[in-house]
Amino acid sequence: MIEKAQSLPADEVFLDLEDAVAPDVKETARRTAATALIEGDWRGKTRVVRINDATTAWAYRDVVEIVEKAGVHLDCLLLPKVTAPAHVQWLDLLLGQVERATGLEFGRIGIEAQIEDAAGLLHVEAIAAASPRLEALVFGPADFMASLAMPSLAVGGLHPDYPGDSYHYALVRIIVAARAHGLQAVDGPWLAVRDVDGFRAAARRSRALGYDGKWVVHPGQLDAANETYAPTQEEYDNAERILDAYAHALSAAGGRRGAVLLGAEMVDEASRKMALVIAARGRAAGLRRTPQD
Repeated sequence: MIEKAQSLPADEVFLDLEDAVAPDVKETARRTAATALIEGDWRGKTRVVRINDATTAWAYRDVVEIVEKAGVHLDCLLLPKVTAPAHVQWLDLLLGQVERATGLEFGRIGIEAQIEDAAGLLHVEAIAAASPRLEALVFGPADFMASLAMPSLAVGGLHPDYPGDSYHYALVRIIVAARAHGLQAVDGPWLAVRDVDGFRAAARRSRALGYDGKWVVHPGQLDAANETYAPTQEEYDNAERILDAYAHALSAAGGRRGAVLLGAEMVDEASRKMALVIAARGRAAGLRRTPQD
């Protein structure tokens, strides 16, 4: 699975030391993850290891061993079950100590924080501000469902008795905190790996809120993820047209105007900001503008 992950069209791959690893093989998993980082070909991907949560007996050894052995090949550590800013601050401090001890560039290794329960959501704003290393907030739906005692085993799925999206409040709280502090927001996994339509529907809900992406736990979900979080060709072309029209309006040739009509739509500074988001995502996805006659 580690070897296959290196060839898949994912933006990020994380090697898991937490829930996917049984307690009696945690130490073996650390060695496996370090070796995979060192020997694998991860070009074009963000390289991440999910350590055990800060309250466990394994967490500090996860950090020390992974960073000492493979820190030069590591981009971020993913910290699960974050319930307070102190968890992120602990990891920040320990990372800095290991970086200095091993001669790594101080502050280079980032942190992703996983929000997975009621306490984490309650303190999400403070968590988002806890460290300059923080790069993303990640929603963890399974533990979140357990924390709230939600009566369902369909992780990420909507409940037929609730007339709406059970996760809307949590997703909005997380992305507002993330954006307020310049962080990415990432939706969590859809565990029914053969239900690609269900995955796509869940991804579309978080994408509509502005989320940057969603975890993929099976290669069969990758195409749906990449298609959902990238803009369509039409959306991308329209965003680029708005940017061009607004730049022209601000120029001397355009009369240095702060607003202009593009077709039947007014374009102003707010339009430019919205278009920048779509255009940046399109460029990152490799889209090119449709040639015009």
